[in-house]
Amino acid sequence: MPKAPPPEDSVPESSHPSRRTFGRIAYGAIALAAIGTATTYSVKAASAKGDLSSNLTLIAPAGAGGGWDGFARETQQAMRVDRLANNAQVVNIPGAGGTIGLGKFSTMHGQADTILATGTAMVGGIALNKSPVGFDNTTLLARVAEDYDVLIAAADSPHNTIDDVVGAWKKDPKGFVWTGGSAGSVDHLTIAQLALLGKISASDITYIPKSGGGEAIQTLLSGTTDFASCGFNEVSDQIEAGRVKAIGVAAPKRIEGFDEVPTMSEQGYEVTLTNWRGWLGAPDITGDDSAQLLEILQKTRNSAAWKDALDRNKWTDVWLTGDEFAEFIKEDSSRVEKLLKELGL
Repeated sequence: MPKAPPPEDSVPESSHPSRRTFGRIAYGAIALAAIGTATTYSVKAASAKGDLSSNLTLIAPAGAGGGWDGFARETQQAMRVDRLANNAQVVNIPGAGGTIGLGKFSTMHGQADTILATGTAMVGGIALNKSPVGFDNTTLLARVAEDYDVLIAAADSPHNTIDDVVGAWKKDPKGFVWTGGSAGSVDHLTIAQLALLGKISASDITYIPKSGGGEAIQTLLSGTTDFASCGFNEVSDQIEAGRVKAIGVAAPKRIEGFDEVPTMSEQGYEVTLTNWRGWLGAPDITGDDSAQLLEILQKTRNSAAWKDALDRNKWTDVWLTGDEFAEFIKEDSSRVEKLLKELGL
């Protein structure tokens, strides 16, 4: 099974900085400058008025076009349409399952005008990269939405049910080739959970990581891989077009508009891992600032623009705050760490 690449900050240093070292230093400077540019005016305005809705910076700890980027920009758009934040800006800080952005964010003590997108991928990133910082180095705000993975195969695949897949998989565990997002991602963990339920060793999984659903579909169509696990919203149009076959969705109920796609649970496999997304506040912000941010986020969540975003992206509203959110993260971290261990990552 392919091993996950080492964390970006684990490359040994030589006596002379390498080109990669200079790249990391330069990148860090760019990230710092980007946030500084986006937040300098915001800090002044918020401090003067005590109103965090006057300017707000939303950090997506991933590159443009990814899941976190889409989540942050949908939030930004809803805030703008409903005038919940006068100048909401998105800044991208990609890398290491969100932990590069998290590391930077953990140093922004008291900067209440900046929030960080988080979710399942960051839970995995913290564990996989042995991140020196975690959720304890931030202020928990809210879990907002979640989406679900779907198991897909090429349209002409002879397999139509989870039982078909697991039965064939058991006959040749390492010969079955899977694909999805990065190593340790929700896609990878969903496959691991399915393997364990099917009495297949997670360490026998042959997994080829890709950057997203589009690339995963290409490997299916070319015959490079046998099956993929992807976010439903990433591949729903290809399912609808008949280019790929949906075998089961890892959701508590069938997805609206795709009633013909059964859940994995219906088929006897309780795959419960979801790709949740939410927001963190900077460390050491005041209780008043935290309450104000939560009010902005809750108003955004209740807005017509956000409800439209949920519908378009096939996301589910899973609002959670306070102690319940903290307990959820604790349980989710434990589950993800267990699955990563099973995978040998």
